[in-house]
Amino acid sequence: MGPVNWLAVFVAALVAGVVAFGWYGPLFGRAKLEEVGPGRLAGRRRPGQAIAITAGALLLAAVMMGHMFARVGPQTLEMKPWLYFMMSGGLALTFVAPAVWVSYAHMRASTRLALIDGGYWIVAYLAMGGTFWLLG
Repeated sequence: MGPVNWLAVFVAALVAGVVAFGWYGPLFGRAKLEEVGPGRLAGRRRPGQAIAITAGALLLAAVMMGHMFARVGPQTLEMKPWLYFMMSGGLALTFVAPAVWVSYAHMRASTRLALIDGGYWIVAYLAMGGTFWLLG
């Protein structure tokens, strides 16, 4: 097991946060607002609380990815750089997005909302994998 690239961990979490601002701003902000209605985007939380919870979740995911990539090792990742995207995207496609979709199905949320939010996590995880690749 190689050492965890802690710089990449923090930068990856930051990059995924920047993706969130784009995703829920110009790309899908209006569509999400149409689905949930004004004043309900953060639920009962203030916007700052929702941002803090999201930042914590992104940092936790980035720490996990950092350990995962360290476990694979720098030699393997140098020979097979596609593993950054395959592993990070695979986590999002097989665990994170389906968990969002199942939760939304139980809450009877719309398919459109589930696709917007599940899609964010897929893109965010791929962006984190790309960050690890660039800083690896």
